[in-house]
Amino acid sequence: MKICSRCGTQLDDNVKFCNKCGASIEDVTPTPQGAPTPQGAPMPQGAPMPQAVMTPVPMNQQTTSAPNTDHTAEFDPKDISDNKVIAMCPYLFSVFGVLIAQISSKDSPYVAFHVRQAIKIWICFILSIFMMYIPILGWIAAPVCVLILTVVLIISFFSVCSGKAKEVPIISGLKFLK
Repeated sequence: MKICSRCGTQLDDNVKFCNKCGASIEDVTPTPQGAPTPQGAPMPQGAPMPQAVMTPVPMNQQTTSAPNTDHTAEFDPKDISDNKVIAMCPYLFSVFGVLIAQISSKDSPYVAFHVRQAIKIWICFILSIFMMYIPILGWIAAPVCVLILTVVLIISFFSVCSGKAKEVPIISGLKFLK
């Protein structure tokens, strides 16, 4: 019988990973008396050196490298509730909405966040309209981009309606206007 060095579970001699914690059983080296030596304990003289083995990470513990796109916790709840309507303006009224939001709530970080997000969307709208000058490919790609950006604009608007501060989907990866 082998014993897992991480959790202490008794295991059969032929298993390679612990059934309970997923640790590699290759990390356990039996001593000459047959008792397992946990990882990090001094090795008896003459015992073979254990080989480095990568232990699998259970699916529920794997981390993703996706950036955090929800910044709601970074803002004061009072700021969010006081300025929610003003934060909707940049999404609804484009440049005029940006001006309205900047003039009426210039000290609100929540409104400033949504102004930056709306400006990203409107810049992408303008760039997609310029794609219409490219024959054939631009005539197909520009309406598709405008449609996608319209959906993104609606999603962002409803994000503000629910009091969230989420980065704009799809174009949040663009590094301008951080």
